[in-house]
Formats: sequence, C-alpha cells, structure tokens
Amino acid sequence: MQAPRDRTSVLVIEDDAVIGRHLDTGLRSGGYRTTWCRTGIAGLLAARQAPVDVVLLDLGLPDLDGVDLARQLRSELPDLLIVILTARSDEMDVIAGLDAGADDYLVKPFGLTVLLARLRAHLRRRPAVRPPAADAYRLGDVILDVAARRCVVGGTEISLRPKEFELLAVLARHAGDAVPRETLMATVWDENWFGSTKTLDVTVASLRRRLRAAAVSAPGRVILPEITTLRGHGYRLEAP
Repeated sequence: MQAPRDRTSVLVIEDDAVIGRHLDTGLRSGGYRTTWCRTGIAGLLAARQAPVDVVLLDLGLPDLDGVDLARQLRSELPDLLIVILTARSDEMDVIAGLDAGADDYLVKPFGLTVLLARLRAHLRRRPAVRPPAADAYRLGDVILDVAARRCVVGGTEISLRPKEFELLAVLARHAGDAVPRETLMATVWDENWFGSTKTLDVTVASLRRRLRAAAVSAPGRVILPEITTLRGHGYRLEAP
C-alpha cells in the first residue's frame, strides 16, 4: 500500500476503546499520523490546536452530539475532510451528518481496508478539485470565481463547503447540459467511488438551500440559476 503523501494527519474522535485502538493502529500502519480522542470536546480542542487533514467522527459520543460537532468543525475548518463513523441504521441520521458538513460516512461495523481505500480516494481528489476551465462564470446574479474559489450571490460573497463549490463549478461548466450522476460522482468525488450516491443528492440539496438563503438575505431581487433534477439520470444547471 502506498503511504499518504506528507504524512496526512488524521484525528479520530471515537469513544469506543476497541474501535478507537483498531483505527489508531491501522491508520498508523497505513502511513498516517493519528490523534485519538474519546470525547467530542477533546476532539474539537485537538482540531483547533494542531493542523488536521482528516477527521473520523463517531456520531454517538458521550458528551456532544456528533452531528453538531460535524457542523462546528466544518464551520471552523472549511477544508477539513470529515468522515462520519456511525452504528445508527437510520438513513436520516447519515443524511443529517452529511448535511451538517461531513464528506462521507461509514456504517459500523466496517473493514479497515474499506476505510483506507475511501481515504485514499478522497485525498487523491482534493489537490485537483479546481476545474481548469474559465476563470469565472456568471449565472444570473451568481458569480462563481473558480480560480479564487469565491461565490458571490447578489453582490455578497457566501461560503460554500468544498464539495458544494466543486459541484457548482462542474454544473456551471456544463450549464444547460444534462450531467449524469456517474460523471458528477467521478469528477467531484472520485472516479472509483463505490459508496452511496445519496452523498450527491444531499450535496445538491444543501447547495440549493445555501443559494436560496443568500438570495433571500441579499438586498433587492436576485436571479438564481436553477439546478434541475433529472430522475434516473443526473442534474442540469439552468442558467438564467
């Protein structure tokens, strides 16, 4: 197995001693630098005190709600890769975690080899996520500056999560065209993605909400591009 470049730092926030030790040992064997915290507060402090590339976050923590912690981490560290680890079988819990800012999830029990493969897939994509096309796209009253990674709605810059920005950039580059789900997953996530494509649907829904919220709070009338769902196929960005 090829070790991660530059010894990628992984913060494990997991209260179960067996799982935490297993993750800590396995990640170190895979070439990662790891820090293991058994409470949400300790994990949040660790993320604030030292550079962290990846957080593996258990939802069932003894002191903090995992979804709330994911939201806090995303707010403070927007470029962080967050992977949720959950024993909850309810799909809505997973969707809530993704909507709070997580990039991926694994349902317990899971194999360490699967986790390492997913981390490699995410980390391969992160250095090359910026679409290489035009410097900026104007979509109605939305300006997307790809080179600067800025999104301006009605004259006001808004904050998008990394995957939301990348997804909007891909759709903008193909504005008016039907983009298949497989293409979006391969471009924004990874060409060898083998997880649930619900991650795409959650990211689209979150992107829509952020754009609409920005339009509502902006002064005057704001014209937004519409992201149309093409059932059984993918999505199309309708540029005004």
